[in-house]
Amino acid sequence: MQVMEMREAWGIDHIVPGTRPDPGPPGAGEALVRFEAASLNYRDLVMAEHGYGRMGSLPFIPLSDGAGRVIATGAGVTRCQVGDLVCPIFLQGWISGPLREAYRGSTLGGDIDGVMRDFAVFPETGLVKAPRDWTALEAASLPCAAVTAWNAVIGNGTKPGDVVVTQGTGGVSLFALQFAKLAGATVVITSSSDDKLARARAMGADIAVNYRAHPEWARLVRERVGRGADLVIDVGGAATLDQAIRATRASGTVALIGVVGGGTAKLELGRVVTQAMRLEAATCGSREMFEDMVRAIDQHRLKPAIDDRVFGFAEVADALRRLSQGEHFGKICLAF
Repeated sequence: MQVMEMREAWGIDHIVPGTRPDPGPPGAGEALVRFEAASLNYRDLVMAEHGYGRMGSLPFIPLSDGAGRVIATGAGVTRCQVGDLVCPIFLQGWISGPLREAYRGSTLGGDIDGVMRDFAVFPETGLVKAPRDWTALEAASLPCAAVTAWNAVIGNGTKPGDVVVTQGTGGVSLFALQFAKLAGATVVITSSSDDKLARARAMGADIAVNYRAHPEWARLVRERVGRGADLVIDVGGAATLDQAIRATRASGTVALIGVVGGGTAKLELGRVVTQAMRLEAATCGSREMFEDMVRAIDQHRLKPAIDDRVFGFAEVADALRRLSQGEHFGKICLAF
């Protein structure tokens, strides 16, 4: 089968075409999937440089998020059938309940080879059926970004009348916008691009704030909303955490999602403690969360925000470069 991999060295420039033996027939409780699409997350940039504690070893197949068709099943498989469009879950061992240390060795595109390959065999427990009427390209956007947003927004009990702030217009942030609106929240979104903010408004954002024009954007959020936010989705890490905390109401929550702006931040402990705020990381989610999310997507007929430029199978490096430049809107995807 065809793959895209890093063989000789880590780094975006070292992602090259290759071949691997076709996987054997699926065993009992397993399904063979032919991939049709993939999508990028910021972690894929970090992994390409052998980050996150140096997990993975060469040769290495990148990317955690993909979608494909089941083309064969082993004995006893009941969760999917031949022809189903499915997504492998990000953490193959995390089925339900809270994240456990034991699940950490089962990440696709990390501890386990990723989705940039023609075929893969998965345990049926590690697969989720895609939403109805979604294409493979759309479904590939779900496993990491969408489930993380669902975990952060719905997992934190967002309800009608709440105020949710989400940062930027990447995959997690735009899914968070959609899920918060489903819950009946008022949504504030930030970006440095007025054009992107206009597109986010078209997707349902109630308030748009250009953080480049307003570096102290937390103050503007409070002015426009009339109070602090119930939930802030923080994807910037070191670059945004101070403003995220300042934008949050007493007893509110900052959901720590990403470290796009740096992984080491100074924390204003006095404000956090005296305002009884909660800082809670959302690291993807379980298969159970994924399935709950798909039911909501089907019920409300949601569609993901896919970046205008779609890449081909052999263009992984170019796709990652676009991600690093921050010019995209929504999920950067690859069509096989």
